[in-house]
Amino acid sequence: MLPKFKNQQLLKTALSHRSSLNEPTVKSGKQSYERLEYLGDAVLELATSEWLFHTHPSEPEGILTAYRSALVKTSTLAETAQALKLGEKMYMSRGEEATGGRQNDSLLADVFEAVIGALYLDQGYPAVKTFLEKTLFPKFAKIKQEKLYQDHKSLYQETVQAKGLPTPSYEVTKEEGPDHEKTFTINVLVNNEVTGTGTGKSKQQAQQAAARSALEKLGGER
Repeated sequence: MLPKFKNQQLLKTALSHRSSLNEPTVKSGKQSYERLEYLGDAVLELATSEWLFHTHPSEPEGILTAYRSALVKTSTLAETAQALKLGEKMYMSRGEEATGGRQNDSLLADVFEAVIGALYLDQGYPAVKTFLEKTLFPKFAKIKQEKLYQDHKSLYQETVQAKGLPTPSYEVTKEEGPDHEKTFTINVLVNNEVTGTGTGKSKQQAQQAAARSALEKLGGER
């Protein structure tokens, strides 16, 4: 649930897509969310860094950076935004809505950051920390348990090259769903042989899943 804002106009701006500003039937804010997103991105990085620093006192800088990247990446923020129903709450044009704007991961992540920026201006940094501790940070347990913070593509490439084999290549084998909600299936190949397969909502996600699959077949190295 979103916190109660003292200045409702800030929240309205955070939820306003640029496409809504010139559409008289949509009673959006006077500005789009983009400036608030800029601020929220910086506040989010600080709050996440601070939380990880205090909750993982024995982890080195490199691991903390990987943890943070996994927590603030688009798919994680979009998932959090969906749980908060931000897509339903957004102000946008009919055209943007028709092309799947309310389900667009990138847009949802941007608006989540804008809400953080708005909350920071409305109630300050402590309120942002409390909000993130309730909404975003609980997702870290799964990220750590499933090692989603690892860059499986890089790790698989290092593993393969250490064996004297050529760099892995990736090929899309299937695309399903409408443009705004596609699912990709991708194979990873070494020496033209399929060594792993993965699916995801983006090509990058599917490649990571394919590399992870290939690593697991090698015995779950690392």
